[in-house]
Amino acid sequence: MHRRELVDYNRKAWDHLASNDNQWTVPVSSETIEQARQGHWQIVLTPEKPVPQQWLGSISGADVLCLAGGGGQQAPILSAAGANVTTLDNSPAQLQRDQLVAQREGLEIATVLGQMDDLSDFHDQAFDLIIHPCSNCFVPQIRPVWQEAFRVLRPGGHLLSGFNNPVRYLFDSFEMQKGNLVVKHGIPYSDLRDMSAENRQKLMDENEPMEFGHTLTDQIGGQIDAGFVISGMYEDNWLTPEEPLTEYLDVFIATRATRQDPQP
Repeated sequence: MHRRELVDYNRKAWDHLASNDNQWTVPVSSETIEQARQGHWQIVLTPEKPVPQQWLGSISGADVLCLAGGGGQQAPILSAAGANVTTLDNSPAQLQRDQLVAQREGLEIATVLGQMDDLSDFHDQAFDLIIHPCSNCFVPQIRPVWQEAFRVLRPGGHLLSGFNNPVRYLFDSFEMQKGNLVVKHGIPYSDLRDMSAENRQKLMDENEPMEFGHTLTDQIGGQIDAGFVISGMYEDNWLTPEEPLTEYLDVFIATRATRQDPQP
């Protein structure tokens, strides 16, 4: 599957997930938006833990990019809290969720259909803050994501990212759904390369997006190599029957990366 085919396939897969109200596609309520307008709000980068408020600071008037973050959740909350918000996502249905909440609540959210590793629609230093919830598991290479994020952030700006602990991809995903931990794969991992053709066809028949497990060298080291300073980190979990690994360790990681340009 070439890049264009992968982009198109994952776009349709996420549109399908949205049509079936996957939990990451369900728009926030009017009550949540009203609370955000009053200054009481939180967002997530990973399934359960909210982002620490000190990571966000004051966002009133800030230019914020929700990177691969459509779904009617983070962007509307940030807009209601006073930020100037743009969402870039590969899924038209996910962008429509943001627009649905914006129209319902009288918010302004710019939406852009595009790829997280190609931010050519945006000029250099366009944003004060980037919110990048767990999504880079859907692209085969993530270093371009960090490089582009650095380019479009202003000096002193922050990139807040959530991503999978790569240990998740060591195990056979079909066995994990049965509650069994069967080590099968190496890291980095690719559904396109490492999964059997039979199991990959099962995923495609169920309209599930293709995933990729990235090394911590690329996840964290890649941010540092792009020019960022890691200024915060925490781990999170997702306690569901389909994730037996969560009994033993947290399976998600969040980082706060800061663009600190050298002083002239």
